[in-house]
Amino acid sequence: MDLKLTGQTALITGSTAGIGFAIAQRLLAEGCDVIINGRGHERVDAALAELRAGFEDNGPSGGGPHPHHKGTGSVRGVAADVSTTEGCAALVAAVPQVHILVNNAGMYAPVPFEEITDAQWNDIFQANVMSGIRLSRHYLPLMLKANAGRIVFISSESAVCTPTEMIHYGMSKTAQLAISRGLAQRCAGTAVTVNSVLPGPTWSEGVEQFVKDLAAASGSTASAVEADFFKTARPNSLLKRFATNQEVANMVAFVASPLASATNGAALRCEGGIVPTIA
Repeated sequence: MDLKLTGQTALITGSTAGIGFAIAQRLLAEGCDVIINGRGHERVDAALAELRAGFEDNGPSGGGPHPHHKGTGSVRGVAADVSTTEGCAALVAAVPQVHILVNNAGMYAPVPFEEITDAQWNDIFQANVMSGIRLSRHYLPLMLKANAGRIVFISSESAVCTPTEMIHYGMSKTAQLAISRGLAQRCAGTAVTVNSVLPGPTWSEGVEQFVKDLAAASGSTASAVEADFFKTARPNSLLKRFATNQEVANMVAFVASPLASATNGAALRCEGGIVPTIA
């Protein structure tokens, strides 16, 4: 399917690894001019090298996994810590206008509720919530003026099923839903859309290491640890496995495209059926 994204400029925050990196790959494959972002130059440069190598390998003659590769996209990177006011300002200065903004940057850490400090509450709010607020505050008015654009917040199933081991994280993800819905309502009657995507447990860099470490410590295998996780910790899952970063990226690419023109103000679940509702 041609998502008609050729020539669109897309900024993905927190995109040197994991879901953000997969989104960058997918949008690059669709012909977007992609800007990736991370806190440090070293990670950004490494991700750029990998993206560019994959772009060349997966072109029309490369036989790679992207049969609709346009071969016209480009990719560059900006190192900036979007959890800070200064970092967002630096990113906006480097990338003054975009067609697509994917607010993916974030952090998480399992901490018992009674041990979460004020500083930890603030840190996660700044990284997960204020980063998207600051960037949307800059880019949304420009999109509305052009009557074109897409903003996507990468939320989580934790937004609607608050994890007791990460209540501060769940709070930040619920906040993203409120922000994206409110911004979507500001776009009523225009061609600009704002949506959230809610991944569930995903085979990210951190999860992979966690599973491997747990398997080594218990004398088990990664596949056995994964099966036990979905049996005991996420029994509602219909997928019964970790989603891949690419599966989440496919959802994001669609909602970022002109083909999703009737999708606005939505919380799009990509969580493997963990949330036990039909809403």
